[in-house]
Amino acid sequence: MATFTFTPISSASYLPLSHGKLPSFNPIQRLGSPKEAINGHATTFPEKNLLTRPVTSSPPPRPRRLILVRHGESEGNVDESVYTRVADPKIALTEKGKTEAEECGWVIREMIEKDGAADWKVYFYVSPYKRTLETLQHLGRAFERSRIAGLREEPRIREQDFGNFQDREKMRVDKALRLRYGRFFYRFPNGESAADVYDRITGFRETLRADIDIGRFQPPGEQSPNMNLIIVSHGLALRVFLMRWYKWTVEQFERLNNMGNGNIIVMEKGYGGRYSLLMHHTEEELRKFGLTDEMLIDQDWQKTARPGELNYDCPVVNSFFTHFEDEGCRT
Repeated sequence: MATFTFTPISSASYLPLSHGKLPSFNPIQRLGSPKEAINGHATTFPEKNLLTRPVTSSPPPRPRRLILVRHGESEGNVDESVYTRVADPKIALTEKGKTEAEECGWVIREMIEKDGAADWKVYFYVSPYKRTLETLQHLGRAFERSRIAGLREEPRIREQDFGNFQDREKMRVDKALRLRYGRFFYRFPNGESAADVYDRITGFRETLRADIDIGRFQPPGEQSPNMNLIIVSHGLALRVFLMRWYKWTVEQFERLNNMGNGNIIVMEKGYGGRYSLLMHHTEEELRKFGLTDEMLIDQDWQKTARPGELNYDCPVVNSFFTHFEDEGCRT
């Protein structure tokens, strides 16, 4: 599978790195100040505020960005035989992968700081696999504690399950069969298909949308639009997340290329409040990722559309039905 790199990273694109001890992250959903926590438990729950919030109050501002991060280079990316002796969730980053993750953090910080906002923060969702947790630890070195609103370890954004310890030769056969059967629907023996991943990603998306709607990321008493959500996950899981969010078809999904290790895809809030890939990425970048003309037209619509609106001139509808030309409709 081709690998597409969205954000070229060079030594000149980030700040000097500190080589001190890595921060120790606790995968507790909310990281508040000592006054906000008692025995490790948050004392404020945004969803409970829904019962007391005045009907006339405005909803919390949506986060400025959803930033999707693929983990840095792992031992399995370099040597596939690792999967035969190490459980997939326990595969670690290489030294190169740790550097990629740290550089990625500075790239993200530089992007956020260009907004010119003083009150910006980040909130993390991370897959529980070792390589994603290590990616977050190294990525997190770009952010001081006051900038991190919290993090949540989220099992539903884990890697596709390929079936426990993997037999190298059998895996090659299975991957060849997947190409014949279809990348989305082929289920690995004792593992998952991309369709299975889609189902659990759907559950995660609903949780994420609920978190956005209730303002879970907002510190108590604050209503800042400068929150940035960062999702640290895996190549296929992130492509499925985009498919689910933007309602892409199976055929459109199967055209997508993988992201490079330690690279990002940015869903940025548009002028109407929805998230569009074209707010940050160029058309050329998105075409290399695998977006078609129809998908780009929709991303352009997303730039100005408001949450809850439906694209009644949906390009997929226009191209799916074959009888519109007889009616004189635009296709």
